[in-house]
Amino acid sequence: MYPIDQLGILLLIGNKDAKKTWPSQMNICGINQNRVLPETQENNVKKHQPRPLSRVNGWSTPLHSFQALSWTTYFTMSIVTFGIFIPFLPTTWKHAANIVMGGVFIFHLIVHLIAITIDPADNNVRLKKDYMKPMPTFDRSKHAHVIQNQYCHLCEVTVSKKAKHCSSCNKCISGFDHHCKWLNNCVGRRNYWFFFCSVASAAVGLLGLMIILLYIFIQYFVNPDELRTDPLYKEISSENIWLLFLSLWPVPVKTPVVLSIVVLVLLLDVASFVLLGHLFLFHVYLIGKNLSTFDYMMKIRYQKNPHLPEKKELPLQKKGSLPQEKSNSLTWPKSPPRMETPRFLLPTFSTQSNMCFMVPPPKTLPQ
Repeated sequence: MYPIDQLGILLLIGNKDAKKTWPSQMNICGINQNRVLPETQENNVKKHQPRPLSRVNGWSTPLHSFQALSWTTYFTMSIVTFGIFIPFLPTTWKHAANIVMGGVFIFHLIVHLIAITIDPADNNVRLKKDYMKPMPTFDRSKHAHVIQNQYCHLCEVTVSKKAKHCSSCNKCISGFDHHCKWLNNCVGRRNYWFFFCSVASAAVGLLGLMIILLYIFIQYFVNPDELRTDPLYKEISSENIWLLFLSLWPVPVKTPVVLSIVVLVLLLDVASFVLLGHLFLFHVYLIGKNLSTFDYMMKIRYQKNPHLPEKKELPLQKKGSLPQEKSNSLTWPKSPPRMETPRFLLPTFSTQSNMCFMVPPPKTLPQ
C-alpha cells in the first residue's frame, strides 16, 4: 500500500505497482465507466425518431379531444332543441323558431366545416411544400430564429410579413392569429372570417336556445297548458305526462324528467354562452383595434415586462464575419483570467467504499 500523497505521484508517472493495486471491476467515485449518459441516450432516441410531417388542415392527424367535444355539443344541442324544446312552443311560435334556429344551426355547421377544412398556410408554402415530406430539424446553432428576413428555415420558402411558423401544424401560417384546438387547425388570414362567423353563429344559437328554455321554465309555473298545445296531448288525460320528440317519435315521460332535462341543458347553455360570448367580444375588440390574437398576446407580454427586448429580424451575415460592437474611446485593460490549481480525483481502494479524495499535484516529480 502507498500513502495517499505518494499515490497521486505514482498515478501521474504511470507506476506499474500502482496500476496493479487498481481493481479492474472498481467504479470511479461510484460511477460505472461503461454506463451511457442520459444525454447520450436522449440524443440517440431523437436520432431514431421520425421527423414530424406538416398538417394540412383540421382533419389531419393527430385529432384533438376538444374537436370531438365541440361536435358532441353541437349534435346534442341540435337534438334537444328541435326534438324536445321547440315542440313545447305554441303553434304560432313553433314554425318561426324552426326557421330561425334551423338557419342559425345550418349556417354555423357550414362555416365551422369551412374553417376546419381550409389550409391556412402561406401561399408560397401551399405552392411549394410537399406535405408528405418530413419537416427538417431546426438548428439554433446556425439560425437565431425560424423566420429571418421573411424566410422560413423550416418551410424553406419566403413568407409574407405577418406569417408565423406554427409548431402544432409544422408550417407557416399567413396572417397568423392563433392555433384553435376546437377546430384542430390554425386560424389565419385565409380562414379567420369563417372562424369568426362560427363563433358568432354559435353564440346566437345558444342565446336563442336560452330564450326558449326560459320561456318553457317560466310558462310551466304560470300556465302549463300553453306548453301542451300539440294535438297529441288530447289523448293524454294526466297532466304529469309530457311528450318528447313529438315531430318524430313521441316518447311519454313524467314531469321530473322534463324539468331535469330543461335545467341541465339550461346550465350547459349558459356556461357555453358565457365562454363563447366572451370570445366573440374579444375578437370584436381585436377587429376594432386591427390586431390579431398573437399581436395582442405580445403586447400584453411587453407591458408586463417592459425590459424584455423585442424580437427583431437579424441580418444574415456572411461566413467569417463577426458583428462589431460599439465601444467607448476609453478602454480599461482586462485582468488575466484567474488560474486555479489543478486537483486530481483519487478513489479509495476499499471495495466497500465509493469515496473520493481531492489530492493536490506534486511540486516536483521524483527522479
